[in-house]
Amino acid sequence: MGAGGPDDDDNRWPPWLKPLLKESFFVQCKLHLDSHKSECNMYCLDCMNGALCSICLNHHKDHHAIQIRRSSYHDVIRVSEIQKVLDITGVQTYVINSARVVFLNERPQPRPGKGVTNTCEVCERSLLDSFRFCSLGCKIVGTSKTFQKRKKHSAALASDSEESHSSSSHGHGKRKFQSFTPQTPPPTINYRTARRRKGIPHRAPMGVIMGY
Repeated sequence: MGAGGPDDDDNRWPPWLKPLLKESFFVQCKLHLDSHKSECNMYCLDCMNGALCSICLNHHKDHHAIQIRRSSYHDVIRVSEIQKVLDITGVQTYVINSARVVFLNERPQPRPGKGVTNTCEVCERSLLDSFRFCSLGCKIVGTSKTFQKRKKHSAALASDSEESHSSSSHGHGKRKFQSFTPQTPPPTINYRTARRRKGIPHRAPMGVIMGY
């Protein structure tokens, strides 16, 4: 989902955060195509002018730049770097290559694994119980006022639907029970009489025939 929300929510975050989450990293720098260090994996929090390569950093010596890393094709940043400039409370951290990191943007799952009791409030990715979000982007979305309202509204609709379904099921259950209740007792069958009506012939015992 990335970053988004009304203007009053924008003031809660540093101005560089949303541009950072929207940026594309690990692409070749257009200014230094001939260099073997032209991969863009840096970002200047002061200039906010896009992804930078290590050569570009020569023009940002006195600025606050951070390095973006990659894990399974997703962008991450070390906790030791980001927590100095941003409150990451509620965002799950991971240990990758012996360093603790957080993911920049969401990584939704088709379905939570078995036994999962906690998921990201935005993209529903499986989380440890002590966290609310799987990434910085999900925290921005999940803590916005519009998301909270939408979440409460959806919960209300789900509750109404559940009550309606419960009431409907209860009503159907009654009708179903009544429809299967016999109105009159079943007729009593005289099996002796019924056997006679079939007209089954009875043979004489073999002993009688031999007597004649």
